[in-house]
Amino acid sequence: MKRNLFSLTVIFLIVAMLLAVTGCAPATPPDEEGEEGVEGVAEGEPIELDLKLAHFWPAAHPAETDLAQGWADAIYEATDGQITVTTYPGETLLKSAEIYDGVVSGIADVGFSCFAYTRGRFPLTEVFELPGIVYNNSKVASKVAWEGLKELQPEEIKDTEMLMVLSTGPGDLVTKVPVRTLEDLKGLELRATGLSAKTLEGLGAIPVAMPQADAYESMSKGIVQGNLTVIETLEGWRQAEVVDYITFTPFLYNTLFFVTMNKDVWNSLPPDLQKIVRDTTEKFHEEVAIGLWDMQVESALKFSVDEFGLELIDLTEEETARWMELVEPVQEDFVAEMEAKGLPGREALEVAKKLADKYNEIYK
Repeated sequence: MKRNLFSLTVIFLIVAMLLAVTGCAPATPPDEEGEEGVEGVAEGEPIELDLKLAHFWPAAHPAETDLAQGWADAIYEATDGQITVTTYPGETLLKSAEIYDGVVSGIADVGFSCFAYTRGRFPLTEVFELPGIVYNNSKVASKVAWEGLKELQPEEIKDTEMLMVLSTGPGDLVTKVPVRTLEDLKGLELRATGLSAKTLEGLGAIPVAMPQADAYESMSKGIVQGNLTVIETLEGWRQAEVVDYITFTPFLYNTLFFVTMNKDVWNSLPPDLQKIVRDTTEKFHEEVAIGLWDMQVESALKFSVDEFGLELIDLTEEETARWMELVEPVQEDFVAEMEAKGLPGREALEVAKKLADKYNEIYK
């Protein structure tokens, strides 16, 4: 009798435990696939995310104060505080050339840097930095690149969630010695990155690859004699202190920047928040990002002349024609290289030229 009573007691306890466990289970099945992110956050459910944004510009540069911080504030407001973005300027989280892959691996949730800092990593994207294509300003160059990448959909940028692409617009030569002719350029060691290095080499200069953060010291020590860059660096990076001349070469240079998010982080956002982030970023791109470098160029040019007395040099028409003749073959070299890799180089070049014509008419 005692044994039967003991057995009944054990059975009773097991049943009670099972009831307690199943009572904690959800009464309804989970949402259908596609209605929640990888972390299981359903659409409309409140979340709190603090995203790390890595970039290389100094903390006082407009790329931090206006763009990175401005975008972070816009996202925070649009998501009612559900997404906070903490920025890490000045390479404090990742070095400039490591930022894209750092986003892929999850060291940073969001990255803001240059495609050109990892030459060869983004082959088709280089079409928007080719010499011989004229962009009136950063608005034109930014619209061309962002719209063009949406049209081309290159595989090279699909391992992150690309949020926006913007551009410096046309850049120029800033040097310690005057450059008025190809002969002045020949043998001159100049800082350049990405496709700009190949462009300078074709003109007879000696390109030296380095990030923008190293250019000031290299020019001050005479390691290089100048920089092929957007003029904003003369103020934003204080390079007006170590050069004496600006030679305007708007057909030589254009550099693209990306703002991109780790794919897993993006997929963890429910669809409603993804839409808010996308819509907010597109609005910010149009109202702030595409014109940011134009504003800086105007300020830096005045700063360089008024504060440091830099001499401005315009190439003659004849000299410009000489330079253009040497850089235009770079376009065909690009097409051949892309086609050899099975990439649509010709299509990409035509897209870039078509969009440049379109937006040069809109943003004069």
